[in-house]
Amino acid sequence: MGNQFYGNVQKSFVEDILNLSIKTLERKQADDKLDIRTSSMVIEVARVLEHTYQVFDDKEKVQRWLSKPNNALHGETPLSLFSTPTGIGMIEDVLTRIEEGVYS
Repeated sequence: MGNQFYGNVQKSFVEDILNLSIKTLERKQADDKLDIRTSSMVIEVARVLEHTYQVFDDKEKVQRWLSKPNNALHGETPLSLFSTPTGIGMIEDVLTRIEEGVYS
């Protein structure tokens, strides 16, 4: 699952969450700046991913949790909800409930 998971996650992240094609991102130079919306999304997603790693403390558990449909998220996968601020907020709420011992 390792490399294939990350390849799929990378493609999904770039295309679905950042609304960029992989080719566009690959063409960017190291010193090219992202637009404000994209930069904000990257920061928010990184913050939530850090929270996810704090909660699960294991890379494989994080990968499973991100890609598995979650009842607390109306049957959606957490990964599929990263593309909107509302979705990110929902993911944060579920992570907080897990931390507090409330089943999610």
